[in-house]
Amino acid sequence: MDGLNAGLDEIAAAPADNSPLVMLVVRPDVDQRELPDSAELQPGVGLVGDNYASRGSSRTPDGLAHPEAEITIMNIRVLDLLTNGDRSQWPLAGDQLLVDLDLSFENMPTGTRLQIGSAEVEITAKPHTGCGKFARRFGTDASKWVNQHADKRLRGVNARVATAGSCSIGDTVAKIERSTST
Repeated sequence: MDGLNAGLDEIAAAPADNSPLVMLVVRPDVDQRELPDSAELQPGVGLVGDNYASRGSSRTPDGLAHPEAEITIMNIRVLDLLTNGDRSQWPLAGDQLLVDLDLSFENMPTGTRLQIGSAEVEITAKPHTGCGKFARRFGTDASKWVNQHADKRLRGVNARVATAGSCSIGDTVAKIERSTST
Protein backbone atom coordinates (compact mmCIF):
# COMPACT_ATOMS: atom_id res chain seq x y z
CA MET A 1 0.00 0.00 0.00
CA ASP A 2 2.83 2.41 0.78
CA GLY A 3 4.26 1.97 -2.70
CA LEU A 4 0.86 2.58 -4.27
CA ASN A 5 0.22 5.66 -2.14
CA ALA A 6 3.65 6.99 -3.12
CA GLY A 7 2.40 7.13 -6.73
CA LEU A 8 -0.58 9.37 -6.02
CA ASP A 9 1.28 12.61 -6.81
CA GLU A 10 2.30 11.32 -10.25
CA ILE A 11 -1.30 10.26 -10.97
CA ALA A 12 -2.61 13.66 -9.81
CA ALA A 13 -0.23 15.33 -12.29
CA ALA A 14 -2.12 13.86 -15.27
CA PRO A 15 -3.43 16.44 -17.73
CA ALA A 16 -6.90 17.86 -17.02
CA ASP A 17 -7.77 17.97 -20.73
CA ASN A 18 -6.41 17.37 -24.23
CA SER A 19 -4.59 14.10 -23.74
CA PRO A 20 -3.90 11.39 -26.31
CA LEU A 21 -5.80 8.14 -26.53
CA VAL A 22 -2.94 5.79 -25.62
CA MET A 23 -4.48 2.34 -26.06
CA LEU A 24 -7.71 0.77 -27.31
CA VAL A 25 -8.71 -2.59 -25.85
CA VAL A 26 -11.45 -4.76 -27.38
CA ARG A 27 -12.71 -7.71 -25.33
CA PRO A 28 -14.35 -10.05 -27.88
CA ASP A 29 -14.91 -12.70 -25.19
CA VAL A 30 -14.06 -13.34 -21.55
CA ASP A 31 -10.28 -13.08 -20.96
CA GLN A 32 -9.63 -12.22 -24.61
CA ARG A 33 -8.03 -8.90 -25.61
CA GLU A 34 -7.39 -7.27 -28.96
CA LEU A 35 -5.44 -4.03 -29.36
CA PRO A 36 -6.59 -2.31 -32.54
CA ASP A 37 -5.16 0.97 -33.82
CA SER A 38 -8.69 2.32 -34.37
CA ALA A 39 -12.25 1.44 -33.44
CA GLU A 40 -15.88 2.48 -33.82
CA LEU A 41 -18.01 3.61 -30.88
CA GLN A 42 -21.80 3.26 -31.09
CA PRO A 43 -24.62 4.09 -28.65
CA GLY A 44 -26.07 0.91 -27.16
CA VAL A 45 -23.10 -1.10 -28.41
CA GLY A 46 -20.09 0.65 -26.89
CA LEU A 47 -16.86 -0.29 -28.66
CA VAL A 48 -17.79 -2.28 -31.78
CA GLY A 49 -16.44 -5.84 -31.45
CA ASP A 50 -16.37 -5.71 -27.64
CA ASN A 51 -18.54 -8.14 -25.65
CA TYR A 52 -20.20 -5.35 -23.60
CA ALA A 53 -23.68 -5.78 -25.12
CA SER A 54 -23.64 -9.58 -25.52
CA ARG A 55 -22.20 -10.21 -22.04
CA GLY A 56 -25.03 -8.48 -20.23
CA SER A 57 -24.94 -7.60 -16.54
CA SER A 58 -25.90 -9.33 -13.31
CA ARG A 59 -26.56 -5.85 -11.89
CA THR A 60 -29.51 -4.93 -14.10
CA PRO A 61 -33.05 -6.23 -13.45
CA ASP A 62 -33.37 -7.64 -16.98
CA GLY A 63 -29.80 -8.99 -17.20
CA LEU A 64 -29.03 -6.77 -20.17
CA ALA A 65 -25.86 -4.69 -20.41
CA HIS A 66 -25.85 -1.66 -18.12
CA PRO A 67 -26.58 1.45 -20.22
CA GLU A 68 -24.24 3.58 -18.09
CA ALA A 69 -21.26 1.26 -18.64
CA GLU A 70 -20.94 1.02 -22.43
CA ILE A 71 -17.33 2.17 -22.23
CA THR A 72 -14.77 2.16 -19.44
CA ILE A 73 -11.89 4.61 -19.38
CA MET A 74 -8.78 4.30 -17.22
CA ASN A 75 -5.73 6.47 -16.53
CA ILE A 76 -2.46 4.93 -17.76
CA ARG A 77 -0.54 6.40 -14.82
CA VAL A 78 -2.52 4.14 -12.49
CA LEU A 79 -1.91 1.15 -14.75
CA ASP A 80 1.78 1.99 -14.99
CA LEU A 81 2.01 1.96 -11.19
CA LEU A 82 0.03 -1.30 -10.84
CA THR A 83 2.08 -3.11 -13.50
CA ASN A 84 5.52 -1.68 -12.65
CA GLY A 85 5.61 -0.13 -16.12
CA ASP A 86 4.77 -3.34 -17.99
CA ARG A 87 2.52 -1.97 -20.73
CA SER A 88 1.69 -5.50 -21.94
CA GLN A 89 -0.33 -5.98 -18.73
CA TRP A 90 -2.48 -2.86 -19.15
CA PRO A 91 -5.21 -4.66 -21.17
CA LEU A 92 -5.79 -7.04 -18.24
CA ALA A 93 -7.63 -4.21 -16.44
CA GLY A 94 -10.49 -4.73 -18.90
CA ASP A 95 -10.95 -1.06 -19.76
CA GLN A 96 -11.46 -0.16 -23.41
CA LEU A 97 -10.01 3.37 -23.56
CA LEU A 98 -6.67 4.02 -21.85
CA VAL A 99 -5.72 7.68 -21.48
CA ASP A 100 -3.27 9.96 -19.71
CA LEU A 101 -6.02 12.12 -18.22
CA ASP A 102 -7.21 13.23 -14.78
CA LEU A 103 -10.44 11.27 -14.33
CA SER A 104 -11.17 12.53 -10.79
CA PHE A 105 -14.66 13.71 -9.81
CA GLU A 106 -13.30 17.21 -9.48
CA ASN A 107 -12.01 17.29 -13.06
CA MET A 108 -14.59 15.03 -14.73
CA PRO A 109 -17.93 15.30 -12.92
CA THR A 110 -20.82 13.11 -14.03
CA GLY A 111 -22.13 14.39 -17.34
CA THR A 112 -18.73 15.55 -18.65
CA ARG A 113 -18.52 14.90 -22.37
CA LEU A 114 -15.32 13.93 -24.13
CA GLN A 115 -14.53 14.15 -27.83
CA ILE A 116 -12.39 11.22 -28.97
CA GLY A 117 -11.83 11.22 -32.71
CA SER A 118 -15.27 11.71 -34.26
CA ALA A 119 -17.02 10.03 -31.31
CA GLU A 120 -18.37 11.63 -28.17
CA VAL A 121 -18.72 9.88 -24.81
CA GLU A 122 -20.34 11.05 -21.59
CA ILE A 123 -19.11 10.17 -18.09
CA THR A 124 -21.95 8.46 -16.19
CA ALA A 125 -22.82 8.28 -12.50
CA LYS A 126 -22.24 4.50 -12.30
CA PRO A 127 -19.09 3.96 -10.18
CA HIS A 128 -16.29 1.90 -11.72
CA THR A 129 -14.69 -0.10 -8.93
CA GLY A 130 -12.16 -2.87 -8.55
CA CYS A 131 -13.89 -6.26 -8.79
CA GLY A 132 -12.79 -9.84 -8.15
CA LYS A 133 -11.16 -10.13 -11.59
CA PHE A 134 -9.25 -6.91 -11.00
CA ALA A 135 -8.03 -8.21 -7.60
CA ARG A 136 -6.92 -11.53 -9.15
CA ARG A 137 -5.00 -9.76 -11.91
CA PHE A 138 -3.40 -6.92 -9.92
CA GLY A 139 -3.63 -8.08 -6.30
CA THR A 140 -5.96 -7.52 -3.35
CA ASP A 141 -4.04 -4.44 -2.20
CA ALA A 142 -4.42 -2.85 -5.64
CA SER A 143 -8.16 -3.47 -5.61
CA LYS A 144 -8.56 -2.06 -2.11
CA TRP A 145 -6.38 0.92 -3.01
CA VAL A 146 -8.33 1.97 -6.11
CA ASN A 147 -11.61 1.59 -4.21
CA GLN A 148 -10.51 3.59 -1.17
CA HIS A 149 -9.66 6.57 -3.39
CA ALA A 150 -13.08 6.72 -5.06
CA ASP A 151 -12.98 10.52 -5.42
CA LYS A 152 -9.83 10.22 -7.54
CA ARG A 153 -11.46 7.49 -9.67
CA LEU A 154 -8.25 5.50 -9.81
CA ARG A 155 -10.12 2.50 -11.18
CA GLY A 156 -11.42 4.72 -13.98
CA VAL A 157 -14.85 5.82 -15.12
CA ASN A 158 -17.88 4.40 -16.83
CA ALA A 159 -19.23 6.22 -19.85
CA ARG A 160 -21.91 5.95 -22.48
CA VAL A 161 -21.49 6.69 -26.16
CA ALA A 162 -23.31 9.98 -26.81
CA THR A 163 -22.39 10.31 -30.50
CA ALA A 164 -21.27 7.46 -32.74
CA GLY A 165 -17.90 7.80 -34.41
CA SER A 166 -14.45 6.41 -34.83
CA CYS A 167 -11.32 6.90 -32.75
CA SER A 168 -7.68 5.98 -33.18
CA ILE A 169 -4.59 5.68 -31.03
CA GLY A 170 -3.12 9.16 -30.69
CA ASP A 171 -6.44 11.00 -31.10
CA THR A 172 -6.83 13.82 -28.62
CA VAL A 173 -9.29 13.19 -25.78
CA ALA A 174 -10.82 16.60 -25.10
CA LYS A 175 -13.56 17.93 -22.87
CA ILE A 176 -16.45 19.36 -24.80
CA GLU A 177 -17.42 22.76 -23.50
CA ARG A 178 -21.16 23.20 -23.20
CA SER A 179 -22.73 26.57 -23.67
CA THR A 180 -25.04 27.67 -20.90
CA SER A 181 -28.27 29.28 -21.98
CA THR A 182 -30.11 31.71 -19.73
